[in-house]
Amino acid sequence: MAMSSPFLSRPSAIPSSLRILKSNPALGCCAAARPPSSGASLGAKADLLALIADQERGLRTQSDPRKRAEIIAAVEALGALGRGQVTTGSSLSGTWRMLWTTEKEQLFIIKNAPLFGTRTGDVLQVIDVEKRSLNNVITFPPSGVFFVRSSIDAAPPQRVNFRFTSAVLRGSNWEIPLPPFGQGWFESIYLDDDIRVAKDIRGDYLVVDRASYSWKE
Repeated sequence: MAMSSPFLSRPSAIPSSLRILKSNPALGCCAAARPPSSGASLGAKADLLALIADQERGLRTQSDPRKRAEIIAAVEALGALGRGQVTTGSSLSGTWRMLWTTEKEQLFIIKNAPLFGTRTGDVLQVIDVEKRSLNNVITFPPSGVFFVRSSIDAAPPQRVNFRFTSAVLRGSNWEIPLPPFGQGWFESIYLDDDIRVAKDIRGDYLVVDRASYSWKE
């Protein structure tokens, strides 16, 4: 995962319902925000997922400024529908799988992993709001993984501040600890049962879906 921003395959099927975010007293969130209009949000989400479906998690977008602009416009359109949502509560917790990003460091690793005799598997953000933790994870099947641990502090309605605390590069029978390096924030500008759209302190964008499994260290 990129080292100065948080977080991150193919999009999953579009759902028939949207999540109503629950309040989280521990984070100071009051009543749940009203979810976006289902018709408008489903249409905007479908547009975004269609645009990123063939972009290889953002690799192809890097060399196509026109497509990048289209996708970012679709991201912002979905974010506009999510305006007013509280996205820092318990619904933020989970294992999120990257579908698309503009983050150059992540894309560099995805692109160049074969040079090191491996390939990049799922790229994840694993968030636990209650424990105030974030793990940014890049997997290298079958057993390799690089992950960065962070502490988080919610700043409702949509911002999460984070600070890296440690990093680990791990193989099947070895592990190399690395020092912490950096802090920042991200805002989940749209969140429902299936996907989340975020932008961060550097102006990068991230689209993730809920993974079908829970990643554990």
